[in-house]
Parts: sequence; C-alpha cells; structure tokens
Amino acid sequence: MCGIAGIVSLSKNPIKDLNTKLKVMNKLIAHRGPDDAGVWIEATQQAGLAHRRLSIIDLSKHSHQPMIGQNGTAIIFNGEIYNYQHLQNTLKHHWDFTTHSDTETILAAYDRYGVDCVDHLRGMFAFALWDKDRLFISRDRFGIKPLYYTVVNREFIFASEVKALLPFLENIATDPHAFTDYITFQYPIGENTLFKDVYQLMPGHNLLVQNGELKIWRYWDVYYDIDYTSSAEDFQQRFQDLMHDSVTAHLTSDVPVGCYLSGGLDSSLISSMASSHSSTTIPFFHGRFLEGESYDESHYAKLMASQCNAPLHIVDITSTDFIQNFDKLIYHLDYPVAGPGAFPQFFVSKLVSQHVKVVLGGQGGDEIFGGYARYLLAYFEQCINAAIEGTYQKGNFVVTAESIIPQLVSLKEYKPMIKQFWNKGLFEDLDRRYFRLIDRSADITTEICWEQLDRGYTFERFLKIFNSTKNVRKESYFDSMTHFDFKCLLPGLLHVEDRVSMAHGIEARVPFLDHALVEFLATVPADVKFKDGQMKIFLKQALAKYIPSEIHNRRDKMGFPVPLNEWLENDLKDFVYDLMHTGKAKNREFINYDAVLNNLKNVSKYSRKIWAFLCLEQWHQLFHDNAQSYRNMIVKGE
Repeated sequence: MCGIAGIVSLSKNPIKDLNTKLKVMNKLIAHRGPDDAGVWIEATQQAGLAHRRLSIIDLSKHSHQPMIGQNGTAIIFNGEIYNYQHLQNTLKHHWDFTTHSDTETILAAYDRYGVDCVDHLRGMFAFALWDKDRLFISRDRFGIKPLYYTVVNREFIFASEVKALLPFLENIATDPHAFTDYITFQYPIGENTLFKDVYQLMPGHNLLVQNGELKIWRYWDVYYDIDYTSSAEDFQQRFQDLMHDSVTAHLTSDVPVGCYLSGGLDSSLISSMASSHSSTTIPFFHGRFLEGESYDESHYAKLMASQCNAPLHIVDITSTDFIQNFDKLIYHLDYPVAGPGAFPQFFVSKLVSQHVKVVLGGQGGDEIFGGYARYLLAYFEQCINAAIEGTYQKGNFVVTAESIIPQLVSLKEYKPMIKQFWNKGLFEDLDRRYFRLIDRSADITTEICWEQLDRGYTFERFLKIFNSTKNVRKESYFDSMTHFDFKCLLPGLLHVEDRVSMAHGIEARVPFLDHALVEFLATVPADVKFKDGQMKIFLKQALAKYIPSEIHNRRDKMGFPVPLNEWLENDLKDFVYDLMHTGKAKNREFINYDAVLNNLKNVSKYSRKIWAFLCLEQWHQLFHDNAQSYRNMIVKGE
C-alpha cells in the first residue's frame, strides 16, 4: 500500500522544476507511505514519477519504487496483487525476476501482455507505468485504490490524493455537477470531483497518455447474466469455495494482519473466516460511543471475538474527539463523501495502527448481497402496488406482499424515512422511487442556491446507470438497486476506507470485493439473494456456521451510527456555530449558511443535512481558503 504521483508533458517540452514538483507531491502524500520514498525522472525531463511506500510485501530494499524493469520501463504502484506468486511462476520463463514483489510482477505482466496485463491481475491497485514515450495508468475493478488527475498548461498531473494536485491548479474552485451529486447522494456518480478540473479515473478503467493525448477506456464491468439452472444449494457451495479462496488470498502479507469488527454480519464473517484461515492469532478492532445502547454494538463484537478466541481492542469515541479531529478527517478525505460513519472509522483506523499494518474489513457486503433497509422498503411498496394491479408475474418482483410482511420489523427504526418516502410519488416508476429513497436533499431547501445548479443533469445520469440494460439484462428491481449502489455508493465508501486507513499508515483490504466472487454473485437470481424480502439471506445461509446465532438473527444493524444530533444539542453547538460563522462562510458558492443555521433546530434524527454542511465548510476552509499556500509550495520548493 502506497502513494503515487507523477507528471507528463503533453507538449513534449521539458517540465520546468520537475524534481521540485515531484518532491512537493510526495510530501503531500507522505502519510500513505512512511517506510520509503523515491523519485524517478525521464532523461529528457518530459516525465517524472514519485512514490511513497508502506512496506507489506517483500520488505527488502530491492522493492524500492519507482522500480525500473529490465527493459527500462518504470512503474509506481499502490495496492496489492494477491495472485502475484502465481503470475511470477507463469512468467518466470519470460522475465528474470530479481525481487519477490508484486510490483515487479506487474512489470513482467505488462512486458508479456501489454495493456491487457490488468486482465490477469487479482487485487486492488492503481499504478502508473512509463514505457519509452507513453504513460499507462490503471485502476482496479472496484475503485478500492484511488487515482486522480488534472491537466494544467499542457502537463498531465496525477496522484493518489487530490491534495497532491492542488499546488498546480490555477484556481481552487467547486465543480457544480459534483456538488449537486454530493448534496443529492453524498457522493459523486461520475468522474468529476468536488474540485473543479480535477477528475478521478473511474473504477475498472485504463488511461493512456501518448502523443500529447489522453485515451480512457473501461476494461472490466459486472453483468447480471442470471443462471436459472443451478439450485440454491449449488450457488451456496460455489460461493463458499470462492469466499474461502478470497479470504485466504487477502491474508497474504509479510506483516501482521488484523480485522475491523463492528458487530454486524459482514465484518463478523470476515473476522471469523480470517481467524479460521490464519496460522496466527488475528486481533479485532472496534469503535463505540457511550451515548446509549443505540450507539454501542460492542456486545456483538465481544461475542464474535470470544467465539474466535481473538483479542478485541475497543476505542471509545467522544464529542471532544470530534471537535479535535474533524478538520483532520476532512483533510485526509480530500473532499466530503459519504456519511458520518467516516468519523468513527477514522478513530478505529488509528487504533489499528497501534497494533498492525494490514486490516481486513466487510466493505461491499451490503451492495452485493442486498443489506440496506431501503431495498426492503422499495419492494414493500412495489408488492402493494403489484397486489392491487395483479402484476406479480411480470418480472419486477421477487417477493409477494404475504412473504415480505414478517421481514418488516427490520424497518422499525425507519418509520420517519417511510413517512417522508410515501409523502410524494407513491407507486411512481421504479427508477423514480429509488431515486427518492437515496435522495439526501429532500429536506434541503433554502440552504442551497438551487437555481445555480443543474439537478436535472444529476437525475439523468442516475437514470442512465439505474436503467442500464447492458448490465442488468433481465428486469429485476433488486439487481437494478444493488447495481446502482455497487457502481456509485460503493466507490464513495471505498474512498473513505482508503483515506481513513492511509491517514494512519495502514492498509485496508476488502475480501468481499474479489472480482471472481462478484462476477459469480451477479449470476445468482434475485429471488435467491433476496428470498421473501430477507436481507442478505443468501450470505447468512451460506456462512451461518461462522457467526453466533445472536449476530446471525440480528435485525437492528446500526451501520456505525454517530450521535451527531445529541452532540449538536450540547457539546457541538458552539463548534458548529463557530465553524459556519466565519467571514468567508458568508460568501460560499451555492450555499446559504444563514439558512443552514436558522434551520438547525428543525433537523430530523435521520437527516444528514448538518453533517453535509459541516463537511463542506470545513473543506472550504482547509483547501479553498488556503489555495495560495498550496501554490506557494512549488515556488518555495517545500
């Protein structure tokens, strides 16, 4: 796990102050790789690469980066290739390996397969490879590892984090499309970021810089080609085999490994399976709040740790921690994304860093197995409509109204959301109903200058992804919902996973996101994965033996809730008002902070409105208001 950065001239002219620029970029991502640093510059000064290293595989100095291959090709790499040993064995007659690293394995695979080398890689990665007169960049299939780029004065500039690009921007401004996405979903749904003119290379995409031009193309996607011939038992057996294989692969490391353990199903399964496959004791890590049972899942974490005979490390997180570290969180995130759960994740990652350098987590489980309560709510409405219309047999539904009733107890805590959801558009088209379920801006009115934004553009992009017949080839509401979340929400959550772990110099791995596993699950029919409206029923049935029945039968999974509203009424009140009352906050583009503060008392428990505006204002102060200091870094060379 590392940080990468680089610059390529699109005009084929030497890049002025190239060494200084690369060192500045390396400094800004130093937290991603505390073990080593390196810079490589092409002979004509038309390209340069920078790298920060967190040593996980092959700890020797021979694996220093940038790494130069035997054919003169240079590479910088962030991530882990879990099948590197197999690839080395396959390529040993083609390439004379001098290290035991996965980095050199990518060099060898590229030399053998060219840009198609990525099809042979299993893992999480973002790498850049300079080959004579061209730069080849690739990002892993799910976007576990980040890659951002911009073009300034005919120079292509890229890095693992946006902050390393800021010294080169002529102006730090907000992208209106990404801003609308954030207010609507709390994550971007395309290549735009909240920083204008800064883009992310999308998951499963390659990028080539050659002859002064950029070429971007998708090399992988997930397709729901449903298998209607296999039985539920056949699917479960295949899944078990793939899951065991993935967990084993994700344990590959030359340093100690631990596990995040929230107490929910996903992290409990990963923790239990990792413990069963490891020859050494694996420690677990948990975070909790002390504001009452509704914010404390440590009981379930202790159950799981006890079953595995594993040490459980717990950190108690307070409102004081929030006040003292909120700016650090937003700094490391680069820009606001996802919900308040990022804050406790930041603290648990800090706890992890005190014990191990690699940690496994359950990210991705909700999106690929159907773990969000909104899926159940969406189906409940459609079941009612189907019962009224007599259209159960038309392919939209995998459950009946009768079978879904026993599952509705899972929605007990979501009654305010249900009331709001059914307030408008009842029985609308499926895509519009799902949009209403995930739209976080329903209670945001005068706080945003909506007339300056194109909400229609965000909705049209949502429709294009949600209704993609290329991916979800047979109409299935469940597959359409999970596919959208897989494509859009999951990369936002992985953004958080990467930043909060790298902020503390640890590597986070996600065994549910193994591409063979995800490709297989896309073939499993919706009525197997979501039988009778039971969330994650397929996952539970296949791996029940790995978790205590109390966790298996839970219907109150919290999703790492943060007592933000309780804090706002007491400890955070002054903090919030002070943050949003700065002089510059009065003139933020698209935002009316007077309205935000005036409406504080009317915020529902389930709203993320205050969280969104806290993040935006802190982001503005850290980056927009400090634009000149970033630009000065190049001038001062520091």
